Amino acid sequence: MDWLSLAGTTLFSPAVLFFVLGLLAAIVRSDLAIPDAIAKGLSLYLVMAIGFKGGAEMAMADPSSLILLLCAGIILSAGLPLIGFGLLRATTGVSRIDAAAIAAHYGSISIVTFIAANDAGAALGQAGGGYMVAVAAAMEAPAILTGLILAGRALAKSGGSGSALSSSVIRDAFTNGSILLLLGAFAIGWISGPAGMATVAPFFVDIFRGVLCLFLLDMGLIAGRGLIQHRNLLRLPLIGFGLYMPAIGAAIALLAAWLIGLSPGDGALLMTLSASASYIAVPAAMRLALPQAKAALSLTLSLGVTFPFNLIVGIPAYAWLAGRILEV
Repeated sequence: MDWLSLAGTTLFSPAVLFFVLGLLAAIVRSDLAIPDAIAKGLSLYLVMAIGFKGGAEMAMADPSSLILLLCAGIILSAGLPLIGFGLLRATTGVSRIDAAAIAAHYGSISIVTFIAANDAGAALGQAGGGYMVAVAAAMEAPAILTGLILAGRALAKSGGSGSALSSSVIRDAFTNGSILLLLGAFAIGWISGPAGMATVAPFFVDIFRGVLCLFLLDMGLIAGRGLIQHRNLLRLPLIGFGLYMPAIGAAIALLAAWLIGLSPGDGALLMTLSASASYIAVPAAMRLALPQAKAALSLTLSLGVTFPFNLIVGIPAYAWLAGRILEV
């Protein structure tokens, strides 16, 4: 499939269009809103569904093939914040503390971006393996630890006392609720296998895309309102970082995918994970460990700039590149 066809199929999918609708509703200051309790329920459903389906697929796969992929994901998650930190310091003029906090967001992952890419891949006939759910979970915490180490060095250089690392922060990085649910659902799907999947298919398969559309409508509203509320925080160099850092992460992940021989579907998902930016787990960890950092800056950049970029432009680009370079 050529680039224009692939981009058109992705851009005009219902999920992306509902995100755009939410974005536009926020920009025109509509009173359209999804209640917080419903939005949280939608998020829990999506994480549980993608985890369970991945585990059921994993039951039919060879677990030994996962080792190299997990190692690649962990290395990417730990290493990308180092690149992001250097670029932020060289091009944006933000403080070392803010650079460390932002960089951590761009090494960790957005599970919603992963779910959208997984769904788009399935629709395009380029689906990734169910084991990619485990890779997504493994890439959550290493970036947080790298970001906190960078912040600790920044605190030391500025004459501050103490360290950004603490046992509670480390524990929270590994026990984040969405990651626990993802891994738990993955394990349950793996144990129950295809037979278990068949019994819950009406819940986890038949309504999945409809729930995703409703959730992305809410994400569009949140992203748009965040951009309006915090637009004064975003200077052009920072906006540029939110657009080119995903491309850097995706390019490095594409190289890793080629080196370990991934399929186009798996490669596109690894690229998406490396290009995404966390707006759930990392903000929570940074608020606890780095109260000095401007939380609104990191969150607005990851959710208001990078998330829409990946959803509208990035996902079809990663799928196209993976299909061209990783095809066998």
